[in-house]
Amino acid sequence: MQKSPPGRTIPPSPAGNSVLEIFLVFLRLGSTCFGGPIAHLGYFRAEFVERRRWLTERSYIDLVALAQFLPGPASSQTGFGIGLMRGGLPGGLAAWIGFTMPSAILMVLFAFGAGSIADSYLGSGLLHGLKLVAVAIVAQAVMGMARSLCPDRTRASIATVALIVMLIVPWSLMQIGTIVVGGIVGWMLCRGGVDSAPDDMTMPVSRSLGIACLAAFFVLLAIAFLPVQAGAVALFNAFYRSGALVFGGGHVVLPLLRDAVVVPGWVSDNAFLAGYGAAQAVPGPLFTFAAYLGAVAKGAPGGVTGAGIALIAIFVPGILCFLGAVPFWHALRARPGAQAAMRGTNAAVVGLLGAALYNPVWVSAVQSSADFAVAATGFILLVVWRAPPLLVVFLSAVAGGALALVG
Repeated sequence: MQKSPPGRTIPPSPAGNSVLEIFLVFLRLGSTCFGGPIAHLGYFRAEFVERRRWLTERSYIDLVALAQFLPGPASSQTGFGIGLMRGGLPGGLAAWIGFTMPSAILMVLFAFGAGSIADSYLGSGLLHGLKLVAVAIVAQAVMGMARSLCPDRTRASIATVALIVMLIVPWSLMQIGTIVVGGIVGWMLCRGGVDSAPDDMTMPVSRSLGIACLAAFFVLLAIAFLPVQAGAVALFNAFYRSGALVFGGGHVVLPLLRDAVVVPGWVSDNAFLAGYGAAQAVPGPLFTFAAYLGAVAKGAPGGVTGAGIALIAIFVPGILCFLGAVPFWHALRARPGAQAAMRGTNAAVVGLLGAALYNPVWVSAVQSSADFAVAATGFILLVVWRAPPLLVVFLSAVAGGALALVG
C-alpha cells in the first residue's frame, strides 16, 4: 500500500483490499476489546487511525458522530463503517461478523451451561485487568482526539460543556441533544475556514441504495409492531424493535430487551440477569446479549437457531439506518456551513467520550491504588512507549490476575 502523508490516509484501491484482512483484524478486536462501547471506540482509533492509518482522525470522529446520531450500537456501526470504507459492502459485513462473532459464540455457550471464567478468583482478576486496560485505551483516545479536534478555545469550551452536561445528566437522549447543540454552536462560532479534505470519509453507497435501506428499515419496523404471539417471526420482531428504538447502544438497550423477552414470559428474570452478568465478562458488543436471550427463549425456536435470529434482528436496524444515512451525510458534510457545524459536533463528541472515561469506564474499573497503578502503566505504555494495544491488553490482564491472587 502506498505510504500516506502525515495525518492523511490514501483511499485504498479495490485490488489492494482484502475482505479476509478486514475480517481477521476485526476478529482480533472482537476477541480482545473489553470495556464496553466507549472502550471499543478507543481500540478502533488506536488500530485504524494511529497504527494502520486506514482513515484520518477527522474522518474517524465524523464516523463516530454519525453512529451516535443513529439508532443501534454505536461501536458496531463505527466498525461496520470502517469495513465499508475499506472493502465496500463485503468489507462492512466482514467487519461486523468478525467483531461480533467471538462474543456471540461465548454467549451461546453460556446459554448451554458452559459456565463463566469469572467464577474463579484468577478469572475474575483477569477480567478486572481487562477493565483497567480499557481505562488506558479510552484515556489515550480522548487525549489524541482532544489534541486534534479541540485546538482552539471555542472547541475546547464546547467539549468541556458537553463533558459537564453528560456527567450531570448521563442519558442516551441527552447524548444526541448535546451533539446537536454542539453542532449549532459550531455552525455559529467555528466558521474559520474550509476543511481541505472534505471527502476522505468516502463510502461506496449510492443514494438509491440509501433510500432503499431507509425504506426497508421503516417497513420492517412497522411489521415488528404487528401482533404475533410466538415463533421465529415473533422473536425477530421483538429484537428488531429493540435494536431500532435504542440510541447509543450498550446498556441503553437493556430495558427494551427486558420488555421484549421477560414481560411475555419467554425468559425469566433470573435467566435475564444471569445472561447480563455474562455479557459483562465477554469482549465485543453488548448487543450479543441477544444471542443468549434467543437461545434460552421459550415458545420460540431457541438454541442456535433462536440465537441467530435474535442476533441478526437486533443488529439489522442499525446497519440499515447507517447505509441509509451515509450518502446524504457525505453530501451534507462537504458544505462549508456543515463543516463548521461538524467542528462543533466533533468537539462535543470529545466531551462525551471524556465523560464516559470517568463514568462508566473509570468508576467501574479503578477501585484501589493498585488498580490506578495498572491503568497508569498501560497508559504510559500506549502513549510514551507506543506499545501495541494487544500487548498492553495481555500485560494488564496478567497484572489483574496477579492482584487477585495476592489480594
